[in-house]
Amino acid sequence: MRIQSTRVWIGERFAPAQLEISGGQIWSVDPYDQKNSHKDYGNCMILPGFIDIHCHGGYGYDSNDAKADGLRRWAAALPAEGVTSFMPTVMTDEPGRMSKALKSIAEMRRRIDKGAAVLGIHLEGPFLNPEYAGAQPEEFITAPDIPQFRVWQRAADNLIRIITLAPENDLDYNFTRFCAHNNVLVSIGHSGATYRKVVNAHSNGAVCITHTFNAQSGLHHRENGVAGAALLLNDMYAEIIPDGHHVAPEVLQLFFHCKGRDYAIIVSDSLRAKGSRIGEHFLFAGKPCIIETDGSARVANTGKLAGSTLKINEGLRYLIRECGIEPAAAINACTINPARLLNIDETYGLIRTGYNADLTILDDDYQVVQTYCRGTAQL
Repeated sequence: MRIQSTRVWIGERFAPAQLEISGGQIWSVDPYDQKNSHKDYGNCMILPGFIDIHCHGGYGYDSNDAKADGLRRWAAALPAEGVTSFMPTVMTDEPGRMSKALKSIAEMRRRIDKGAAVLGIHLEGPFLNPEYAGAQPEEFITAPDIPQFRVWQRAADNLIRIITLAPENDLDYNFTRFCAHNNVLVSIGHSGATYRKVVNAHSNGAVCITHTFNAQSGLHHRENGVAGAALLLNDMYAEIIPDGHHVAPEVLQLFFHCKGRDYAIIVSDSLRAKGSRIGEHFLFAGKPCIIETDGSARVANTGKLAGSTLKINEGLRYLIRECGIEPAAAINACTINPARLLNIDETYGLIRTGYNADLTILDDDYQVVQTYCRGTAQL
């Protein structure tokens, strides 16, 4: 099959090109109109498929539910926002329920035959700082525990690839080093750590910051915290939620100014409420939440943000159109950068011969025209 457009994202810029897709891969990248194409997308943008490494659910499903049919429904819906692969994120919960949720995702992953692929699992908690819990249930937050983590990793069939933790509770960084030696990426989040503590955690294996600026110590002119470390540590990846609620436009500009093209990662941090109507109520971590008139998801009795309902294509549009972020930096943040973090950038994140044929086609308003997952059209 051959598809083409006058705007294909190659080498961090748009160029006219034709793509030959075979066996789920990009077989060749050729000049525009070199051969007859099966589909000409005109002036639409053809981008690498989006990768979401931090998302709890959507369309009525939550990763902690342990419901296989919900995961399948969610995976099938994600291509409508341009996402071709993702990491279901399991949050803090009673240990047995966490094991059940992890096992359910691991078992269902092999049976997803349509939609976005599951790349692994992101475990957000329970090794957090309760003072920065956000919407996480404080009663289940605990100190890092290697034997308990081994139990969860067995339940997940070794699919846990990222864990968010608070390094100030990791005695001598033992847990961080354990993860670094066992192919688990440590991301710092829900943390009140000082700048120095983050630097030490980074030197012991932590590689990312979870939803930068949210549920973490900030940046102050007399004391730097997690957010400041995210800006200053040039070789550390950092997530950001560009939904217009979690981070102000000017701060997003500062974030991308510091992280550049290579270390920013767009995440949705989406809830089961993604796809819900304004005013609709739902439960998150046992807390009653509501979709407000501005589209934000908040805990009903406190007004605190409780994750998001962001769609990745809308986040990309917001960054470029509303915040003035350089297109290369914004596009890399949802394609090649998460692939590099996960060490899968030899087959994911770029439009290049030999790479997976995971592609997102957007119109001028960043609406999804078509998405290809492993070479198969989804819409």
